[in-house]
Amino acid sequence: MSIVDDYLAAAERKAATLTAVNQLHRAGGRYALFTMCVGVGQGIAIVLERV
Repeated sequence: MSIVDDYLAAAERKAATLTAVNQLHRAGGRYALFTMCVGVGQGIAIVLERV
């Protein structure tokens, strides 16, 4: 894995987080949950709460 892959993965997580925040705001919900496959049996899940 190269350094570029790490930067792209970080950028993708930021984009996914912003998408979840925008959808949460648009829908007027209180919680948002999104998951991402990282590969090699790993994953990430984030729960956001609108306050």
